[in-house]
Amino acid sequence: MARLKAGVLISGRGSNLLTLLEACAAPDFPVEIALVVSNRPEAGGLSHAQRFGVPATVIPHRDFPDREAFDRAVGAALEAAGVELVCLAGFMRIFSPWFPARWANRILNIHPSLLPAFKGLHVQQQAIDAGARVSGATVHLVTDDLDGGPIVAQAAVPVHPDDTADTLAARILKAEHALYPLALRWFGERRVRLVPQPGKPDRVVIDGIAPGGAILWRP
Repeated sequence: MARLKAGVLISGRGSNLLTLLEACAAPDFPVEIALVVSNRPEAGGLSHAQRFGVPATVIPHRDFPDREAFDRAVGAALEAAGVELVCLAGFMRIFSPWFPARWANRILNIHPSLLPAFKGLHVQQQAIDAGARVSGATVHLVTDDLDGGPIVAQAAVPVHPDDTADTLAARILKAEHALYPLALRWFGERRVRLVPQPGKPDRVVIDGIAPGGAILWRP
């Protein structure tokens, strides 16, 4: 079976990009990264792509009159590279409705909370302020509902009584680095299916994985 071609969108340091590049470098990994796209020329993650010999391009969002025009330019670059699945890795842009419609069920994101709890920004502080005992990371499909798409997999970490937003973020980031390559592998192995749920987001089913297999516990 041919390896699935993924494209990764970044805006910053690219720590999750690095974990995906490392995973895809293994000969038996069923996904290859065909293109990295950054909306910022100074993004540190571009150096990771260069080091792994993966094509990368910069498409500055400020060069476009509106979100959709930028999204279409990104989409054209992904299509030209033969990308089949898009992975967001610290991509700090909100899409116009066009992009998730064009790439429906083919965009993955990793969010630093246990969705549906704590959507949006500053989620580690949200968890601390709410008195949460557990937080974590979620890989989900992207829809036009911000942080509201079907959940693929989650990793849970404890929230310590003395945590700050920074210490909790560091613990969650380690969990992200384990979770994202695992979820990407499932897509490459063509294990992921969507089951419709009337009136609710589709439910993700991962063939051959026990129900608890989509949850990582990271103490």
